[in-house]
Amino acid sequence: MMYYITGGERSGKSSYAQKLAESLSEKPYYLATSRIWDEDFKNRVKRHISDRDERWTTIEEEKNISTVIPEQATVVIDCVTLWLTNFFVDTKNNIEESLRLAKEEITKLSELNATIIIISNEIGMGLHAQTESGRKFTELQGWVNQFIANKADKATFMVSGLPLTLK
Repeated sequence: MMYYITGGERSGKSSYAQKLAESLSEKPYYLATSRIWDEDFKNRVKRHISDRDERWTTIEEEKNISTVIPEQATVVIDCVTLWLTNFFVDTKNNIEESLRLAKEEITKLSELNATIIIISNEIGMGLHAQTESGRKFTELQGWVNQFIANKADKATFMVSGLPLTLK
């Protein structure tokens, strides 16, 4: 089963995903995909960790997320945007290669015997990116979001802390 949760920044995606995971499992997993880029981001990660109690097990994996998920686990993957950034940076902003790699991983995720709750951002709904790489990344994010939404069994859009069912 794959759940897809998307929305803008600070829309309540992570809280919603965490509550969903806790309702589905007594021992959920949190799969962190981000690299720690700076002190501000390090503090954000600490806040997310403090939001979870002892029931949670944290897994860290920057790109090959399908390879670290235990059989029959309930896993929150947070988040697609940071995960995609890893591909985008490592391929030197190559959209086609990043898209190919991301689609391969999402396809593998959809074939796992696990409950996957995947969080993403709708960055294309915000300000228009001012740099070429920013515009390229926004396109990449949009295409990957569409691919995930298509593969997902259920999809939810978060707005102001409120879930809107898409599928």
